[in-house]
Formats: sequence, structure tokens, C-alpha cells
Amino acid sequence: MNEQTLPPNVAAFELASAAIASKAIWVAAELGVADHLEGEATPVERLAAGTGADPEALYRVMRFLASAGVFRELENRRFAHTPISRTLASDHPSRARAAVRMIASPYMWSAIGQFRHAVLTGEAGGQKAHGMPVFDYFGQHPEDAAVFNDAMIGIHGGEPPAVAAAYPFGEIQTVADVGGGSGNMLIHVLRAHGHLKGILFDLPHVAEAARARLAQEGLGGRCEVRPGSFFESVPEGADAYILSHIIHDWDEASCLKILQNCRRAMKQEAKLLLVEFVIPGPNDRHPAKPLDLIMLAVTGGRERTPDEYAALFQKAGLRLSRVVPTASPASVIEAVRA
Repeated sequence: MNEQTLPPNVAAFELASAAIASKAIWVAAELGVADHLEGEATPVERLAAGTGADPEALYRVMRFLASAGVFRELENRRFAHTPISRTLASDHPSRARAAVRMIASPYMWSAIGQFRHAVLTGEAGGQKAHGMPVFDYFGQHPEDAAVFNDAMIGIHGGEPPAVAAAYPFGEIQTVADVGGGSGNMLIHVLRAHGHLKGILFDLPHVAEAARARLAQEGLGGRCEVRPGSFFESVPEGADAYILSHIIHDWDEASCLKILQNCRRAMKQEAKLLLVEFVIPGPNDRHPAKPLDLIMLAVTGGRERTPDEYAALFQKAGLRLSRVVPTASPASVIEAVRA
């Protein structure tokens, strides 16, 4: 039966059981099972030996994941790759393994475990579970932070080329990537538009890593790296300011502080470009809706509709000018000084 023909009570239970699926694929990613699949088929005993797992327990996990299309089960308890499982290999360019390891990691699981508290109070589950905001936690746990940073490329990796292709950067000379991380977005934009100069702005320890990557990509001469916090100030002088999945991380007071700092730095004709998911209409399925709940549970942030972005911009002295869809699930939400 598919979800359209399931009895309503069974459909409700299947939805609730998604937590099991999340943990099952997380275990497979955490153990690196995809790296141990060999040739056309690999016995589960060999997979267990390579990953340090119990053969019977691993078989039960693999059998379930095969039923979901993640792996393919063959006779005699052997397993083979599918297109999904290949993305879970450590060297796959999609970084899907990092994304899976992050979403069901102990940190995330603890935060999501406080979901009832988040719904009742509006407070981030991560704050309740760990006694501090998520990014403070990552500052104290570098291994979790490394998985998170890698996962962001895995989750949003298709967006930078889509943004570079969809948004008209032709009349812009200098673009600043605020909270630009490792430079993934800015690298694609600079490559696609050879006339552009770039500014990458992020915290000092992040900026150092970004500087090295930009140099490795041969873009050091076209991009200046500036350290700092967007809660204090933003570099002046750019024609466009990109904030890629920054605003959705924070509560409204923090969002307004970031946006007001951007407005102070912007020239009258400059553009502010938020790269975010935009929530569509009622009953429409879109990755923005589950991501919105992850933000509620973990960071205290949220995804927004176009009208909600317009209202947020108005409070910060900005005006929504247009929403530019891309070939990815993300859109470019453009604002100007009001």
C-alpha cells in the first residue's frame, strides 16, 4: 500500500514511525556501511566485520533500509548499492553522509527531544536540552561543528550554482557574503560572473579557513576576507549583500539586529539578497515546512512566507522588492533600503 491508500490510523502511525527510519539511516551513515559495499553484492557478515557491528542487528537495519530503497537486498543476506546508498559514501561529492550524520546526531536528537517544550514555549529545544544556543554549543564541540559545517554543504550544495544562474548579477560590481562560512556560495557566484569582486565576512576562525579555500580555488585576488560578527557590524561598500540561510537561524530580535546592521552598511542603491526557503501556500509540500520545524526545535529560528519576509524587512527599515526562484528549493529574496 502507498500513503494514498493506507487507512488513516495506519498513516498516522507510519508518520510517527519516521523517527525509526531517521535513526536507521543515521546508523548506516555513522558506521560508513556504504564504504564497505563491494562489487555487485556484499554479505552482511562482511559488512558487520568492516563496521564493527553485530551481524544480526545490522542485517535487520539493512533489511529495513532496503525496503525504503536505500540499499538493495539480494539472496543469502547480501546487499548492493542503489543510487541513494551511493550518496552515503564518504567520498561522494553530495556530502549526503554528513547531512544524515548531522540530522540524527546525539545533539540534534536531544534538541528535537525537547520539541514539546519548544511548541509550548517558543523556546529552542536546543537551548532547553543543552543550556546554551546551538552555535555556542558548536563553539565548544568542534567535532560536532565540523559535521554540521560539512552537512550544510550536503544539504544546500545545489543552491550556490542555482543562485549564481538565477539572479541577475550583471549590474553588480562587488558582492559581500555575510556569514559566508567556507565560501561555498561566493565561490560559485564569482566563478559564474567573472566581473565580480567579493567580500567574505564571518567570525575570525571561520574567515581564516575561508581565506585558505578561496586561495586554493584561485579566487584570492578577487575576494577580500574580513573577520567580524554580523551582530556588531557588516562591511560597507558592497553593491549586494548575500545572507545564505542566516536569517532562518535566529529569533526575530536577532534577525532585526543583523538586518539593521546590513542596512547601515548598504548604499542607497545596494541590494540585500537572502537565500532561503520560502514557505508556499496551505497544504503544499515543500522542504521549507519540515525545515521550519527543525529551526523551531533546534535554533529558535523559522522559515517564512513572502508576506512574513516583507513584514520583517519593514521592521528593519528595508523593503521587499522581489522573490527570485532558483532551480533549487531555495529562492533569492531581494530587499532594498526603504
